[in-house]
Amino acid sequence: MPAATRPTAPAAISVDGVSKTFRLPHQQYSTLKERVLHPLHRTTYDELRAVQDVSLEIAAGEFFGIVGRNGSGKSTLLKCIAGIYRVETGRISIAGRLSPFIELGVGFNPDLNARDNVVINAIMLGLSRKQAMERFEHVVAFAELEGFMDLRLKNYSSGMLVRLAFATAIQVDAEILLIDEVLAVGDAAFQQKCFEQFFRLKREGRTIVFVSHDMFSVERFCDRAMLMEHGVVTKIGEPRVIARAYHELNFGQLPHEAPEESQAASGTTIADAWFEKRGGERVTSASQEDALSMCFEAHLGEDLRDPVFAATLRTELGHTILVARSDQHGHPSGPFKAGEAVIARFAIPNWLTASRYMLTPSLAREGTGEAALALVADMASIVIHGTATGGILELPVDVRLERL
Repeated sequence: MPAATRPTAPAAISVDGVSKTFRLPHQQYSTLKERVLHPLHRTTYDELRAVQDVSLEIAAGEFFGIVGRNGSGKSTLLKCIAGIYRVETGRISIAGRLSPFIELGVGFNPDLNARDNVVINAIMLGLSRKQAMERFEHVVAFAELEGFMDLRLKNYSSGMLVRLAFATAIQVDAEILLIDEVLAVGDAAFQQKCFEQFFRLKREGRTIVFVSHDMFSVERFCDRAMLMEHGVVTKIGEPRVIARAYHELNFGQLPHEAPEESQAASGTTIADAWFEKRGGERVTSASQEDALSMCFEAHLGEDLRDPVFAATLRTELGHTILVARSDQHGHPSGPFKAGEAVIARFAIPNWLTASRYMLTPSLAREGTGEAALALVADMASIVIHGTATGGILELPVDVRLERL
């Protein structure tokens, strides 16, 4: 596992070398007849290593994010921490009362009404019956389900169910909350109420483990975050760094890594970035027929022989559309001296579909160009107007129909 910054506060959750494997049968017999017809058949299995040798510590009072693509093992790890799954190897230590909000409606009885489910679920999460009854009105008010408390849960919509479950979970006097991405089921107004509760819980010093695909929420709330892929922890660090790594994993990488402190200390900076039409007019919007140039101004803090200038074009969601590098499209003319200012222009045909696009300029030393001297993510943007066909690019197409 990669090294991570250790929290200074005592650990609320300690995960040491945890692994979880599932056995997936190649063929299952669900009826007695099938078993009788195949009495000697032996079931064979594939093994899915959902979590592999994961170790981490989450400090008391920390808001910790876990991100990863579908199937990365993040929800399985959360269920191991909650005690829903038993681990094969390793150890998990929990310091404090834990309240899991992992699967929609877990612990609820669909044949009982909402009123009974709230009380029973609150008791299961550690409240006394008296405490559960006292806090019942707070649950109802937060969930905004005053007129539906006598309705059986099997008649609830998924949105109503998630309101009720979350409203119950936050009433529990738990020091540790595990929250999976089920909040995506709620509408925008309810999600905002949940986020306000996150701030309250954070102020109160609760420990929160938050699994999500929403990188904005991870950056907004989390103190640290962790990226998982194929059951393995690939990176732990600052939420912004993890969010960028997640986008790169899904949508493609930038041409350079972010500059390290030793490189940034060289004094090389990017002063400005913009888009131009033909003729040099700076624009923040353009039509699909307008030819464009991606431009930026760099100030050099040291002598450079053949630096690599690069411009990355991405969508608002982080999809990399284009990476243009000077070493792939003609080197800069001659060496550069410290103190010089350079404008880099990358002219492109405008085949972009109608949407907003972001420009990330960067500059690196000669060679592979992996480590940047300067990089500013999404420094400039442009809105393309035109007809949207549903694709990412509007490539020129020669259509021919031949009647047979």
